[in-house]
Amino acid sequence: MTIPTFLGRVGSVAGSALSVRQAESVASGIAIIDGRSYRVGQVGSFVRIPQGYHDLYGVISEVGAQATPEAFVDARQRGESWMTVQLVGEIVETSFERGISQYPGINDEVHLVTEEDLGRIYGASEDGQITIGRLAGAESIPVRIDLDRLVTRHCAVLGSTGSGKSTTISSLLRSICLSDGGQRSSGARILLIDIHGEYGDALKAVAQVFRVNPSDDEQPLHVPYWALDTQVLLDFLMGPMSETAFTGVLDRIQAAKLRVAAGVAGVDVNALTINTPLPYSLKQLWADLVDPEYKTWANKERTERAIEEEGDAETLKLPRYQAPGPGSALPDINQTNVLGIKRQLTQMRSRLLDRQYDFMLHPGDWEPNLAGKSVMDLPELLEAWFGHDKPITVLDLSGVPSQVLLRLIGGILNITYEAMFWGRNFPEGGRSRPELVVMEEAHRFLGKDTENPARDMVQRIVKEGRKFGVGAMIVSQRPSEIDETILSQCGTLFALRLSNSADQGKVKAALPDSLNGLVDTLPVLRTGEAIIMGEAARLPIRCRINLPPEGERPSSEDPKVSAAWAKIRAEEDYERLVAAWRSQDPKWGQEKK
Repeated sequence: MTIPTFLGRVGSVAGSALSVRQAESVASGIAIIDGRSYRVGQVGSFVRIPQGYHDLYGVISEVGAQATPEAFVDARQRGESWMTVQLVGEIVETSFERGISQYPGINDEVHLVTEEDLGRIYGASEDGQITIGRLAGAESIPVRIDLDRLVTRHCAVLGSTGSGKSTTISSLLRSICLSDGGQRSSGARILLIDIHGEYGDALKAVAQVFRVNPSDDEQPLHVPYWALDTQVLLDFLMGPMSETAFTGVLDRIQAAKLRVAAGVAGVDVNALTINTPLPYSLKQLWADLVDPEYKTWANKERTERAIEEEGDAETLKLPRYQAPGPGSALPDINQTNVLGIKRQLTQMRSRLLDRQYDFMLHPGDWEPNLAGKSVMDLPELLEAWFGHDKPITVLDLSGVPSQVLLRLIGGILNITYEAMFWGRNFPEGGRSRPELVVMEEAHRFLGKDTENPARDMVQRIVKEGRKFGVGAMIVSQRPSEIDETILSQCGTLFALRLSNSADQGKVKAALPDSLNGLVDTLPVLRTGEAIIMGEAARLPIRCRINLPPEGERPSSEDPKVSAAWAKIRAEEDYERLVAAWRSQDPKWGQEKK
């Protein structure tokens, strides 16, 4: 009597790839087992190969003519059907393990995997696992992934626009933060860099949100300039300079940091560098640099300035000097400490006066006075970001100008990584309380640009972060535009629907289990459905991600065009629209109603 799960027999073995001759008894493509119908020979479905005391498991990666071994090509004319199977793991006694300890033999039986078999693989709940969804082909089976490997080995969520990417992220983060019983995990620490401001409302129950223009239940976003990489900051503030001028500016910054370094815990004045995160005043730096550029002298001895009106560092007011005389006539032109950077200082003043950069150049209590003293220091910033009682920190960068976005993200990541790295032996450090950094719309700042501080910082995290408790989650709709080094370091992939061939190729190249046939299913995945593969998944699986509750989903859904256009137009106020634009705040005025 034929066993109902019997599919066929092994015809050839080549490493982890098997060619399986399908039995005539299942030629219909459907098998009925215990009242349940199973489709046979579906790409991405599992098979079981009994080996005495344990079973091998594999995934069907190809079916049909292309799956027929070359030595058996004429078998097609005899009506035989073939499948290509990739071996992925085995069950010894009761536990499933990735990898195999032995290979099947020719003519070994191959069986369909039932829900009972899937339950043996995925059903066992273990410490360190989180439930994220249900198997696409057997929705009674929960899908669990290994949280340790998800975070420390890094991961990527890839999918075209409209594939359910934002909802998947929201669901994943909620699954990490909430146990199966719905209780909040008090020790979780996640930093979400939100480029479009999609997640603040969706995750407010488990997240503290920081925005440039905060609403009542949000905090203002401040990223102190003095905590950023100094060279990157100067490039933004002043643009290109000669090497001599650049060195002169750096010398002044170092001197300003030395003046405030005495008595600061952990600072050795003899080992202080230009990037030691100590506060200094940009206004005072501007004033000190601008005065020599415009100064003239009223006497030949150059002891008396030809000043008409003093400048003011606090208000960024330029000093006014008498114009230099013709030839050798007084007033004399100043030649001391002149760097020839009038244009750069004009740009610096413009940046400092531009209100859209206030979150960085005038960061509230973190802005030093002219003497370099600030009310708040770096410990208060880190405590504000990571010391609150919620597991997720959302940094909403939707109000950040694009001119500074790459530098800002690079700076945020640098602050985060350095804190976790140097504090790794303390309870608040990365090893005692690991951190997952989630980067939305990653293709916007992780491209292959020559000068890209954000990409350089993420490369460091994915290469070194595992040892110090910093993990990365890369989220993108265009994986083909992301730096290859970064994507190759992501041990787990969540591949949602992808239609672009270049993007599919990136996923195919990064497959850790060499199941390239699964890539062919990417264009036909349903919304919210993903192929999960890599370190955190026991097997490559096709999963329906759990949907977050209504009202707790990201604000990324498409507008209902037909319904919107069919409605009677509401009263419109374009003054309000322009005010929201100018304030860089889509919620402008709404809290006041």
